[in-house]
Amino acid sequence: MSRSVLTLMDFRPTYTAMLAEKYDLHRWDEVDDKQAFLDQVGSKITALVTSAGVGVPDGLLDKLPNLEVITSFGVGYDVFDLDACRTRGIRLSNTPDVLTDDVADTAIMLMHATLRRLVVGDDWARSGQWAANGAMPLTRSVRGKKLGILGLGRIGQAIASRAEPSGVEVGYFGRSKKQVDYHYFDDLVALAQWSDILIAACPGGEATKGIVNADVLSALGPDGYVVNIARGSVMDEPALINALRDKVIAGAGLDVFYNEPNMDPAFAEFENVVLYPHGASGTVETRNAMAQLVVDNLDAWDQRGELVTPVI
Repeated sequence: MSRSVLTLMDFRPTYTAMLAEKYDLHRWDEVDDKQAFLDQVGSKITALVTSAGVGVPDGLLDKLPNLEVITSFGVGYDVFDLDACRTRGIRLSNTPDVLTDDVADTAIMLMHATLRRLVVGDDWARSGQWAANGAMPLTRSVRGKKLGILGLGRIGQAIASRAEPSGVEVGYFGRSKKQVDYHYFDDLVALAQWSDILIAACPGGEATKGIVNADVLSALGPDGYVVNIARGSVMDEPALINALRDKVIAGAGLDVFYNEPNMDPAFAEFENVVLYPHGASGTVETRNAMAQLVVDNLDAWDQRGELVTPVI
């Protein structure tokens, strides 16, 4: 008898179809009467497919008494109750590494787009201001700047390696010093004081919630820029909005938001902010690779009781 799997969404149609061919697949997003479904099928479900953005709805784990494994489409796992999973003996996998390059590329894209005011320039050309008013105001060069990276994990190191050819000096803040040639800071405010550009590339969760706060932004200063491709939770958004409004910092490039997709509308007011809708890993190639890793994790669990990329 094939394993009963519940997927909370159609994570990629081709790969969802793969699971449907191999397993007794149930689509949570297509169930109208969810309680009736759980009463009938909940005890049969042994594997759950979800994403780093969706997580697990409140109370659902309790309705799946025989759940063995959660395979998540995404690298972040701060949305999951790891203690509850450990108590139940539920294993969890994610999809690291395969999205590193695209996320790092997006960080660099946002850095250049923010300092060079790409969105403003695009509008300047499209709107006719160029013809009517001449050249747009001067922008700032990335070359020669000091780049501070909050979190020098896989993605942080990939960002650093891409940033160096742009002529920046790299420093970083993290839980421990790494065997790299970049400047290490054991205090985030000190890194911000040193930096012209601060890129957040750390995990989400309680340990980093609001870590980029008013003190950090003040230390970054009126000529400083912040880029966030980490998690919306790492940014104290009210402090960031105040810093942008009061010109405490020069600008921001943001891929993630605290209450996404319901972004604080205040961000749309600022022409010195480049906004991106949590699309850092949003290429066909990377999303396919992530989806394949979800399938691979589920297959490995079904066949060998192992996970390819375990979190717990």
